[in-house]
Amino acid sequence: ENIVVILLDGMGKNIIDANLSGRGFFKSHMAGTLSSTFPPTTVAATTSILSGMEPCEHGWLGWDCYYPQIDKNVTVFLNKETGTDEPAEAYNVPWRYCGYEGAADRLVKSGRQAYMATPFVEPFPDSFEKIVDRIEELCGKPGRKYIYSYWNEPDHTMHEKGCFGEDAKSLLKKLEKQVRQLCMRLNNNRTLIIVTADHGHIDTKGVALTDYPKICECLLRLPSIEPRALNFFIKPGMEEQFVNEFNRKFSDNFMLLTKEEVLKNKLFGEGSEHAAFRDMLGDYLAVATGALCIYNTREEADFFIGAHAGLTEEEMTIPLILVEC
Repeated sequence: ENIVVILLDGMGKNIIDANLSGRGFFKSHMAGTLSSTFPPTTVAATTSILSGMEPCEHGWLGWDCYYPQIDKNVTVFLNKETGTDEPAEAYNVPWRYCGYEGAADRLVKSGRQAYMATPFVEPFPDSFEKIVDRIEELCGKPGRKYIYSYWNEPDHTMHEKGCFGEDAKSLLKKLEKQVRQLCMRLNNNRTLIIVTADHGHIDTKGVALTDYPKICECLLRLPSIEPRALNFFIKPGMEEQFVNEFNRKFSDNFMLLTKEEVLKNKLFGEGSEHAAFRDMLGDYLAVATGALCIYNTREEADFFIGAHAGLTEEEMTIPLILVEC
């Protein structure tokens, strides 16, 4: 009767394994694992879950994207020019150039019931408790329906506090308990609960790009996408210096790919490419394989502990937890 997706941001399989009991509710209902998108990050992965498309198809590639239509880097979810508090344009840049129709909208258009329970859609539940209550309320409505829900934890906490300390452990236990209690309340309600994540998380170290002037002088603009998936546009004639300097400093932690290699390997997916996708990509993409992040500023490098968007197994592997109520 009810199909409910509960997406807990950042709750990769490695996070469950490290922070929750093997006899607990999540582990005992884990049906398997899935691969996240590349990059394994919220903007790309949640858009894929919402739309059914791969990143190369929808164009929501990461926290910051380069939009060739306006020749700017834009912080996607905030619609601000990267590194500023200024609106990128008077309109919503990502939705104008990379708009899509979500699965819930398609269901409603076809005469079926579909609902969202996220902080960004009315009635704007601003806690996981309110999201759980909203799910329970919707499941009580008559008729078959699809419900998608999202909460920004444990990602938010792990960015600031790390992935494996007491803060993460206590939060994961609380989230697990809340989902278990919801399932108990929905017993005999003909509901399938699907719990998953957008990506995993690892503890990292950060450096600031500004500390590497020989790399910075090669760049047309600041890198985009993510600190563990850096999209570089290079000044003409500076390619050799960039490659040599980047690999000399970061080859232990990053794999530097040309644009051609990214496309050949279909790193952003195998679907039909968005019209702007290739122009959004720079000349090189640096993909994290170690525990390092490269931030645009020293402030960011000193702030973040947990991170994601690299190509490690921990970041890419997400749980598929199924509970039939």
